[in-house]
Amino acid sequence: MKNIFFVGDELVAGHGDPKALGWAGRVAARTLPLGRNLRFHTLAVPGETTAELSSRWDEEALRRVGPDGLKEAENYVLFAIGRHDVAKGVSPTMTRLHLANTLDRASALGFTTMVAGPPPVTASDAQAVAEYAALCDEAAARRAVPFIDMYGPLARHDQWATDMASTGGDVPQQAGYGLMAWLVLHSTWHDWLGLDPAAGDRG
Repeated sequence: MKNIFFVGDELVAGHGDPKALGWAGRVAARTLPLGRNLRFHTLAVPGETTAELSSRWDEEALRRVGPDGLKEAENYVLFAIGRHDVAKGVSPTMTRLHLANTLDRASALGFTTMVAGPPPVTASDAQAVAEYAALCDEAAARRAVPFIDMYGPLARHDQWATDMASTGGDVPQQAGYGLMAWLVLHSTWHDWLGLDPAAGDRG
């Protein structure tokens, strides 16, 4: 069995999506046909900073894995970092520390790890979020963890901008979540999970 965890804020929960799928639900739906032994778990807390994420994710994941899960299952976690460190004035130094602690804890537990950076949100300062996204990329690179850049591609995408404008700039709607899911599915996602993306077509 492969347990796959999505950990993050309200964007992981899919807030604002009229289909109630968000990007995580779309990614799971596209990935499930590729393996019968896949189990997806969404661990989302709206408004969460990296410190808050670091303090709670492992306990929640371990409860779902179960007492034998660390030995008998393959466990994967995608940390989808939100923009709330920027919104709440967390210093870059502390963000680096929290991300390092999170990734080190995942490694110690035997979880295979990936990081997705924050997307652009018009409700936050664009330059600050861009710098924050680069910091997340750096933290992942230091530990050789795959990184998905959500900021760069979406900051240049007209459909994303239109979608965000329609909600006041806090969360996307259907189109925006579809774009986020596309970025995940066209990253190293399948290689990371050891899956053949063509397997669903043959099934």
